Amino acid sequence: MTFMYQASRPYLTGNEAGYVAEAIATGMISAQGPLMKRFEREFAGFTATAHGVACSSGTAALTLALRALGIGPGDEVIVPEFTMIATAWAVTYVGATPVFVDCADDLTIDVDLIESRITPRTRAVVPVHVHGRRCDMAAIMRLAREYGLRVVEDSAEAHGIAPVGDIACFSLYANKIITAGEGGICVTDDAGLAGRMVHLRGMAIGADHSFLHDTLAYNFRMTSLQAGFALAQLERIDEILAMRAAIEKRYDAGLRDITELTLMPPREVLWMYDVRAERRDELYAFLRGEGIETRVFFKPMSRQPLYAQPDRSELNADRFAADGLCLPTYTDLSETDQEYIIERVRRFYHAG
Repeated sequence: MTFMYQASRPYLTGNEAGYVAEAIATGMISAQGPLMKRFEREFAGFTATAHGVACSSGTAALTLALRALGIGPGDEVIVPEFTMIATAWAVTYVGATPVFVDCADDLTIDVDLIESRITPRTRAVVPVHVHGRRCDMAAIMRLAREYGLRVVEDSAEAHGIAPVGDIACFSLYANKIITAGEGGICVTDDAGLAGRMVHLRGMAIGADHSFLHDTLAYNFRMTSLQAGFALAQLERIDEILAMRAAIEKRYDAGLRDITELTLMPPREVLWMYDVRAERRDELYAFLRGEGIETRVFFKPMSRQPLYAQPDRSELNADRFAADGLCLPTYTDLSETDQEYIIERVRRFYHAG
């Protein structure tokens, strides 16, 4: 089905085509070349970190980060219940065990529950800045220092939130705040970790290209075509974040008096505008009929077939999964178009 208003779409009004053409003209289209180095350097600068390591996806970024930290079989990693499954999969990919912690009322990991899930095998925690809403990183970092844990921030949905952990991992998928179509990037202040991630993403090929590979590694490289695309997006990040902040304000103003909707807490940066909705599934179907694409919330990790824990009591994440909905959120969503979406939501609830 073709929607008049998509849940998300990329904002492609910068120099994307120019940088891609530059890569083609120079023949530097693989993982090597000046556009790649420039994107890594400038993204690290944007996040106020020392090193950027671009890769093939946000999931690959998380996997590289955990591997670089030496996390593997026998280890446990604290992961939020409320997240996209890629967060948990990255832990499983490296052979470790994800240990799930329920979410607080803002959808981010409930820091008051983390300590009770820490065991002698716990090596790391992966907080997720859900929908652009910052986790309580001060509390998480205090726990990490107390228990000697590493912190890998899942910032897939949070371009613009400053990292404080050991490594932060961003997605550049087509629906993210900035995009390369597909891709990801890790940032860190630790030169050793950055070097380890570079080695692992490139099949552990040594500088001498002797084709002796010293460890099991990955083909997680980003192409220079993608790097050029992402660089063009990054050049407009301040404008993009400002435009998305305006979208958040318009939704807040237009929806706040609908008694059947619960607006979610403010976001540090807007990825998706999320609400809790009475008769969520009916609203979803109604908006679909009006040409408006929406998306429901993530299912809790403990309810996923791979990680099913049927003996778990009801989770806060279950409540959100049952009635949560994300409205169309993309950078060039016009005020007029947003008014149409708001009016249709109000019509469904007969709200004025």
